[in-house]
Amino acid sequence: MSENILQKITDQKRIKIEKLKFEIDIKSLLDTISEKDVFFDFKNKIQKNNSKNKISVIAEIKKASPSAGIIIQDYDPVKIADIYNSKNVTCLSVLTEEDFFLGNLSHISEIKKKIELPVLCKDFFVDKFQVPLAKSYGADAILIILAGISERTADEIYEEALKFNMSVIVEVHTVEEAEKSIKYHDALIGINNRNLKTLKTEINTTYDIYNIVSKHPSPLISESGLKTKEELLDIRNKTSISSFLIGESLLKNLKNNNIFSLL
Repeated sequence: MSENILQKITDQKRIKIEKLKFEIDIKSLLDTISEKDVFFDFKNKIQKNNSKNKISVIAEIKKASPSAGIIIQDYDPVKIADIYNSKNVTCLSVLTEEDFFLGNLSHISEIKKKIELPVLCKDFFVDKFQVPLAKSYGADAILIILAGISERTADEIYEEALKFNMSVIVEVHTVEEAEKSIKYHDALIGINNRNLKTLKTEINTTYDIYNIVSKHPSPLISESGLKTKEELLDIRNKTSISSFLIGESLLKNLKNNNIFSLL
C-alpha cells in the first residue's frame, strides 16, 4: 500500500479538532471532569501485575479498522466490555476515532457507567486539547503515536496528560521513535508491531526495539498482531514484557480465546 494511511488519519483529525476547539469551551470540559468521580489508575494497575509477575492484557474495543474493515457488524461496546471484564482483562482500550475506525468518545462514557476497569482512549492525538476532551468522557489514559506528530506536539500532549493525572502510552514502531520515547519517564511505552503507514504487521518489531527501551522505568507493552497465548508467552520469556494490547484476535473470538487462560 503506497498510501500513508496514518498521514491521512492525522490530517483529518487536525481539521476536526480545530473545529471542536471553536465549538467546545475548555471551561465546560473542566466542569464536566470535576463532576465525574469514576477514574482509575491505568498505569498503576499494570505495574501491580508486573510486580506479581502476572500478564496484563489491555483488551481493545473497536468496530472496524483500515486493515481489517468491519470487524463486528452488531457492535455493542458495553457488551464487549462486559465480556472482557468477565474474562479478567487488566484494562480496556476503546477506539474513539470516528472516520476510519467508526468509534466515538461516547463509547467510553457508556462503558464507564457499567464497568469498573481503567480505559485507554485509543485515538490519534494531534493537539493537547484532546486530553481534557478525552478525560471529560471518562478516559483514564491516552495514546501518543510518535509517528503521527512532531516531537514538540508529543511533548505538549504528554505534559497535558500528566497535568490531568492521566496515564500515557507513548507508541513507537521504529528504532528512531524508540530512542525518542525514552525521555517520557512516566509513560508506558507501547511497541506497535503494525506499521501505521503501511498497515503491515511484524511481531519481530517487539524484539527489534526491546533492547532500546528495556531500561525504561515504566512498563513496556507489545501491541498488534498478537493472536495466541503462545506468542504472548514467547515474548515474555525472551524479554521483560508482560503487558499486551490486543484487539482483532480477541474480538473475533470473544468467548473461547485461549489468551484469556493466561489471566
